[in-house]
Amino acid sequence: MHLKVYLSGEIHTDWREEITQSCTDKEITFMSPITIHESSDDCGVAILGDEPNKFWHDHKGAKINAIRTRKGIEDADIVVVCFGEKYKQWNAAFDAGYAAALGKSLIILHQAAHQHPLKEIDAAALAVAETPQQIVQILNYVLDGTLP
Repeated sequence: MHLKVYLSGEIHTDWREEITQSCTDKEITFMSPITIHESSDDCGVAILGDEPNKFWHDHKGAKINAIRTRKGIEDADIVVVCFGEKYKQWNAAFDAGYAAALGKSLIILHQAAHQHPLKEIDAAALAVAETPQQIVQILNYVLDGTLP
């Protein structure tokens, strides 16, 4: 079996690397949004031209980023959405909702302190993990039935 896994969510920690490096021997293709914050924020004006108004600057970037995000989520077998500790990730919540609406297998990753604020998103998920290692263990089990 080969899995396509889209890794969505916060970009301020190395959770993606923890997962991808732990799964190098598995048949998994990982996809993700652009995780370089400046590139993600400025792609619209870098490609389509400057905007004097910050709203339109962000609007252009969000739309271009949405092309990659939609394609990644639509193509994925599993969507993992990570909510970090420091920032409110409205984009991550949107990605989780989009994945749920498409009927994707959804795994949510967040710390225990966010159980209450994310309860609706957790309810849409097939699994809710607190560590990247638990995500790796879920993927291992799905692929070949191995337990930790």
